[in-house]
Amino acid sequence: MKVVLFCGGLGMRMREDAQSAPKPMAMIGDRPLLWHVMRYYAHFGHTDFVLCLGYGAAAVKDYFLHYDETLSNDFTLAMSGRDLQLFSTDITDWNITFIDTGLHSTIGERLMRVRPHVENEPVFLANYADTLTNAPLDEMVRRFDGSDAVASLLAVPVQSTHHMLDIGDGDRVAGITPMRELTQWENGGYFILRPEIFDHMREGEELVPDALERLMPSGRVIAQRYKGFWRAADTFKDRAELEQLYYSARCPWMLWDTNRTGGSLAPALIS
Repeated sequence: MKVVLFCGGLGMRMREDAQSAPKPMAMIGDRPLLWHVMRYYAHFGHTDFVLCLGYGAAAVKDYFLHYDETLSNDFTLAMSGRDLQLFSTDITDWNITFIDTGLHSTIGERLMRVRPHVENEPVFLANYADTLTNAPLDEMVRRFDGSDAVASLLAVPVQSTHHMLDIGDGDRVAGITPMRELTQWENGGYFILRPEIFDHMREGEELVPDALERLMPSGRVIAQRYKGFWRAADTFKDRAELEQLYYSARCPWMLWDTNRTGGSLAPALIS
C-alpha cells in the first residue's frame, strides 16, 4: 500500500536551529523525524513512499541519496574498511518517490499534486511527516476495509498541557480541568484514503477540514480513536521530549526495535 507523506511545510516554530531543513528533518537520535515515521509504516509492511516536498526539499533528497545504513544497524568492518557486512538493513526494500509539490502549498494541494501516483490504488495511506505513534496500523486498515468510508483518520485526545477554566458568577473560577481530560478528540493524521477523496477536493483548499467536510454528510469519514502514544513534534519542547525518550530507551513509536520501546504494550483502538 502506498504511503503519501507531507514533508514540505516551513516549520516556523522549529527553525531556530535548522534554517534550511524542513521540520521533518529535525533529528531524533541518529535519524530525522521523517525516517521514524517511514520506519513505522515499514514495520507494518508498507514501504512504497511518495514524499510531497516543498521547503527544504534538497535536504530530504540529499539525506536519502547519501543514506548511511551503519547509523542504525550493526555491522562488521574488515580489510581496512574495504569490506562492510551489515547484519540488517533499513531501507533496501523501500521505494521512495520524491515530488516537488510547491513551497507554499496546503496539505490538500500537495495531495492533489501526487494524485497520478496513487489514484489507481484501491486504498492508500497519507500522513504528516512529523507525528509519531504506536497505534496498530494493521487494525486501522482492517476496520477501514470493512467499511464503505472514503477517509479514515486517527483521533487522539486533546494534547494541550493547558487547563480549561469553568468561570461562574462574578468571574469566580469554579473549576479547573486539564485539557487532556476533556472528552474531545483531535485530528491525529495517519489517514487511510480511497481515491474517491480526489472527487471532493478543490484547488487551494485543505484536506482537513474542507474535503472531509464534504464527505461527512454521507457518513463516509470514520475516526479511529486511540489513547495510546501519539506525539506531534511542533516545537523545540516537543522535540526535546522525544529526544529524552529516545536516549532513555523509552520510545513507544519504535515498534521495530523492542530494545527501545520500553517493554510496554500499546493499547488497542477504542471500539
